[in-house]
Amino acid sequence: MISPSPARPDAGFPQFPLAPSIQRGITALGFDEPRPIQAETIPAALAGRDVLGLAQTGTGKTAAFALPILERLNKRRSPGPRALVLAPTRELATQIHAEICALGRFTGIKAVTIFGGVSQGPQVRGLAARPDIVVACPGRLLDLMQQRLARLDAVEVLVLDEADHMFDMGFLPDLRRILAALPERRQNLLFSATMPGAIRQLASAVLNKPYVVELANRAPAATIDHALYAVTEERKRDLLERILAGDDCASAIVFTRTKHRARRLAEQLGKRGHRTVALQGNMSQAQRDRAMSGFRARRYDVLVATDLAARGLDVSGVSHVINFDVPNTPEAYTHRIGRTGRSECTGIARTFVTRGDQVWLRATERMIGAPIRRVTADGIAVEPLLQSSSGTPRAATSAAASRSQSRSSRARRAASRSRS
Repeated sequence: MISPSPARPDAGFPQFPLAPSIQRGITALGFDEPRPIQAETIPAALAGRDVLGLAQTGTGKTAAFALPILERLNKRRSPGPRALVLAPTRELATQIHAEICALGRFTGIKAVTIFGGVSQGPQVRGLAARPDIVVACPGRLLDLMQQRLARLDAVEVLVLDEADHMFDMGFLPDLRRILAALPERRQNLLFSATMPGAIRQLASAVLNKPYVVELANRAPAATIDHALYAVTEERKRDLLERILAGDDCASAIVFTRTKHRARRLAEQLGKRGHRTVALQGNMSQAQRDRAMSGFRARRYDVLVATDLAARGLDVSGVSHVINFDVPNTPEAYTHRIGRTGRSECTGIARTFVTRGDQVWLRATERMIGAPIRRVTADGIAVEPLLQSSSGTPRAATSAAASRSQSRSSRARRAASRSRS
């Protein structure tokens, strides 16, 4: 099968053969020109091809699969669910559902979300109404399937979003059980930021002669000014306070390694006058929803989170990402700092590195293919000079140069806002 040529981003969304009701949804959301992942994948997906899309988070993947699904379901109506979207976290599933509903608001197409941490009653009633689209986390969906409360025999399109993150979270066995319950004849769309061996094997098993689009880059986006501070563990909080107090810090996501540390740090920052909220796995779904809605609505300026928030969550206007603790893996570095500098806006990311993080640092610099710039802060004691992955000492950037970088970032953000 030959796929149509990729779309022209400068020709806008009207170039796609989408129903007027779907085009109305696109216009209502203010979408103007398709992003690169959308221009590359939408024509192939509309033609019925399986698609493998490799792209970083924040690149517009949801619309890339949602628009072809809406067009397919809009052409012919029948009881569902006819499309299944699997996502690794409750927050991402909720976000995908919201965007699908917004894009399809004039079509009458119905979608429901399925995830754990809440009562299954409303979800069971939603499934009983035979919705067109189900957006689900694998664990709760498999549980409902085993109770014979979820029917998937009518599914025509399967989407695996953030497939590598689902693997990281141990969902691969659940995925295989869900896949075994789906009709063999279906369209499959798989999106991932990285392609580890297990995901490559899954893609080979699931996808049939896929149209492959590779836009993923392990290096951080060019819109992100990222650097590291070599700092002692004892001075991390002082340094964090210094950054949060800066004129250029409008809102920030602060990442910690553990749930307990996220909760404690959020409490400490709150006592110092910061409008802060935590997001970590021990919170109930209602608490997590309140935290995210409050951060999006700017009732909170600082979100202290574990890696629960490292992927997929799209919050506009995050000026800073601060890795209070380094991530567990080099790959997570790009995903974490990708919470800023989204949608072609600029952002600032800073990582606090101690002497014990040298192994992580060398591995991360090898992964992104370049040394991470070093910066210092006036009056904050630093660790001994950290070396780049090549073994060559990297001189720390002066505080004055760091402030110059911040002024440059502010100017870029201001120019970006004026253009939009």
